[in-house]
Amino acid sequence: MSKLFDLVARLTVIIAATSLCALVGVLAWQVFGRYVLNNSPSWTEPVALTLMSVAALFGAALAVRAESHFAFPTLVESAPKPIRALLKALSRLIALVFGVALAGFGGYLMADSWNVPMAGAPLPEGLGHVGLTGGGALIAIFALERLLLGDPPNSHAEAPAEA
Repeated sequence: MSKLFDLVARLTVIIAATSLCALVGVLAWQVFGRYVLNNSPSWTEPVALTLMSVAALFGAALAVRAESHFAFPTLVESAPKPIRALLKALSRLIALVFGVALAGFGGYLMADSWNVPMAGAPLPEGLGHVGLTGGGALIAIFALERLLLGDPPNSHAEAPAEA
């Protein structure tokens, strides 16, 4: 099962990195069009927002997998071992619930606005919510992985304190 999660994580990195590179290209074209051609393309802003959403939320999903997302590590690490396990499980469960909510509401928004044309771009408005939907689903998947399989590989969560 771990190999499947590793594959999903690698695909997530590829999609997030590709989105980020495409975002740089789109914004470069925006600047070139505005300042060199004196003809700012209208499609660059909505496409850039969509690409940024994908890069940010897919990156957030990877942070959930690595457990480097927002947390209270001092509280968790200073707690007794049984409480520590409970706090980690609670953190993972909260991430799972939020991931499901993001994916669910994002999917609803995507489906609800799919037939509406995107302002400035010849794309469906629903495409703007693909980052929210996909990123939320990946957050839920990786939080579930942490719930089922425990600490990420190479984690120092249980490492003894150095003297």
